[in-house]
Amino acid sequence: MSLSHFDPLANIRLFEDAFGRLLSEPAASRPWSPAVDIYESENELVLKADVPDVDLKDINVNVENQTLTVSGERKFEKEDGGKGYHRIERGYGAFSRSFAVPGVYDVEHIAATYKNGVLTVSLPKKETAKPRQIKIEAKN
Repeated sequence: MSLSHFDPLANIRLFEDAFGRLLSEPAASRPWSPAVDIYESENELVLKADVPDVDLKDINVNVENQTLTVSGERKFEKEDGGKGYHRIERGYGAFSRSFAVPGVYDVEHIAATYKNGVLTVSLPKKETAKPRQIKIEAKN
């Protein structure tokens, strides 16, 4: 029977090493995805995605098989060959987010706008899905 030495701090050292590597690697190699808010009103479903510093030409919105996909790319523009940066924390590169769209929304009439770094996608409800007031008749 052999004895082995148990180091209670070994896992902490492994975590610290992995965390240090994560912070030291270039931001362009880390994946990112924009934060998204989704809310529903009486007439539509609205998705808002934070995509600052992403050119409008680099954003795509697609709907296929009741799945809404927002994709694009935030490009890292190195000024002076990347010299002068003390820290790069924002993510760069390609991103893609996909969301299932329930059948009550009309994907044929989807609309998208881009303002101040926020992409807003609106999906109107189908007429059959909108709430209706039912008139009650009195019978004598």
